[in-house]
Amino acid sequence: MTILAFGVQADERPLIEQAFGERRVHSLDVFLNADTAPIAAGHEIISVSVNADLGADVLETLAAGGTRMIAQRATGFNNIDLAAASRLGLTVARVSYYSPHAVAEFAWTLAMAVNRRVVRAARRTREFDFRLDGLLGRDMHGATVGVIGTGKIGGAFARIAAGFGMRLLGWDVAPNPECEELGMEYVELPRLLAEADLISLHVPLLPETHHLIDREALRAMRDDAILVNSSRGGLVDTDALVDELRRGRFTGVGLDVYEAEAGLFFMDKSLEVVADDTLARLMTFGNVLVTSHQAYYTREAVGQIVDATVRNVEDYLAGRTNENTLVAPGLPVPIAD
Repeated sequence: MTILAFGVQADERPLIEQAFGERRVHSLDVFLNADTAPIAAGHEIISVSVNADLGADVLETLAAGGTRMIAQRATGFNNIDLAAASRLGLTVARVSYYSPHAVAEFAWTLAMAVNRRVVRAARRTREFDFRLDGLLGRDMHGATVGVIGTGKIGGAFARIAAGFGMRLLGWDVAPNPECEELGMEYVELPRLLAEADLISLHVPLLPETHHLIDREALRAMRDDAILVNSSRGGLVDTDALVDELRRGRFTGVGLDVYEAEAGLFFMDKSLEVVADDTLARLMTFGNVLVTSHQAYYTREAVGQIVDATVRNVEDYLAGRTNENTLVAPGLPVPIAD
């Protein structure tokens, strides 16, 4: 049996091919969507990346072609129509856990890069311009950080913040005792937005968190605040963010995700005209740093993702489900993450 893997990055390919061992895997760099779904015909098992389109129409094409199991190499599953998958009798699994340090550390990389104007400084020095004008940052020590979502990743982010000597504010549906031990004070979201010098997002994308950072939330933030999003693009109303940036607000914004990233991120668009006006405007601001959904992309995290994907496939072949199984014949459909 050949497992077809969509959206495989060059660094990821040898890890996937080695991990599956005797079971053959065919790796593709194209992403799964309505146009590429017919490629899966004849493959009982496919694996997909986080930006795969697994809407009802794609799932119907996959099922008609003989696919019975989908192993997603990601934690979030808001891109999957789970009700349609259940109706079609498909088994769908995700990776429910991988290194939270990978994402937390990268969120801090974005925060420090925009705070200390690292990108601007690097561009200047490559041209032998060693002036300091416009590079003034601030100490993180003694500043206030607002952590929105204090699960595994948010908790790891908070531990780093504590190491900087920061005042910790948190917002979540339930407090994390480990964060409370660090001295985190849980507050209502409006207060966190108003008081935090740095705000970092670590909540899943759910209907109730879509555009959690909307126009009202952005206007509640301090004019010199730093905003970091390494979770899901849909948490931030990007049009509203652009409007606030045009007003000269915020010390910096670091975005590893974008709400319309599908069809852009993980691809080379350098020779094309990108028609996304919102993203194009976002890129024009010198205090904004956009990266291509790479926060998870460490050797340790990708290795854990691949290992979990292999286990999901092995359990499917053995007729078992595990904690990563989202949909399988006979199982209820979970709430989207």
